[in-house]
Amino acid sequence: MSNGPELSLPAAYNIADLREQVRQWRSDGLRIGFVPTMGALHDGHLALVKQALETSDRVIVSIFVNPTQFAPGEDFDSYPRTLEADAQKLASIGAHLVYSPDAGEMYPEGYVTTVSLTGPTHGLESISRPHFFNGVATVVCKLLNQVQPDLAVFGEKDYQQLMVIRRMVRDLNLPVEIAGGETVRETDGLALSSRNVYLSKTDRKRAARLNVILQEFADALKDGANVADAQHQAQLKAQSAFDGVDYVVARDAASLEALPSGPIEGDARVLAAVRVGKTRLIDNRPAPKA
Repeated sequence: MSNGPELSLPAAYNIADLREQVRQWRSDGLRIGFVPTMGALHDGHLALVKQALETSDRVIVSIFVNPTQFAPGEDFDSYPRTLEADAQKLASIGAHLVYSPDAGEMYPEGYVTTVSLTGPTHGLESISRPHFFNGVATVVCKLLNQVQPDLAVFGEKDYQQLMVIRRMVRDLNLPVEIAGGETVRETDGLALSSRNVYLSKTDRKRAARLNVILQEFADALKDGANVADAQHQAQLKAQSAFDGVDYVVARDAASLEALPSGPIEGDARVLAAVRVGKTRLIDNRPAPKA
């Protein structure tokens, strides 16, 4: 089972080898967990794998830098690719298989089908990255079909993405449980991200301010503040702290619909996307109704 480098744990590089391994596990009655990633793994990814291991007999981790979710001028070419190091990390925590197809395996010549959603894709990331969720939904749908897991775990740091995947799975009747994993943070609160490696030392210190702004925003909503007023204050703080602000908003936690003015009437989520130097960072915090 190889047409790629030897790694620290078993690896599949094509759909046929992946499905043969899954078939063997299924014949033994094993429950299969799955964590899709683009590699450059950090403790946040590893926490998702550990979460999958808690309720699965076997866990597969995909590593695929998906070209269809990057727009021209984004960081597809420079995105970190560290397969061997990633495999060592996965082996150390007990993952069972790495699935690392190339672009030709995922999108063979003549490929024309995509998955497109509305609803939770509206606004937020779609404003500055209108291509993004079609690429994400398509590759995740393909991966879920290829792996056919019982459980798939996605990080809450990409909260809108998690909501999009849950809606896609529901709407297409895909037989898989989708679980969210809590955001893992540095000691100063910065959410772990593979793109944090792009930050200079100075920008890295500034980036930690994002978590503070979002937590203050969430706390204000929990304390009964008017949504519009609290959102405006958070936006002003972000504009003064960072080099660019795509959005700082409160949304309904379940639907991602905009909230009316006044105190929150149910659970909310505060979300932000900002630029620190040349690096774009996203983060979010829960704001449950008191």
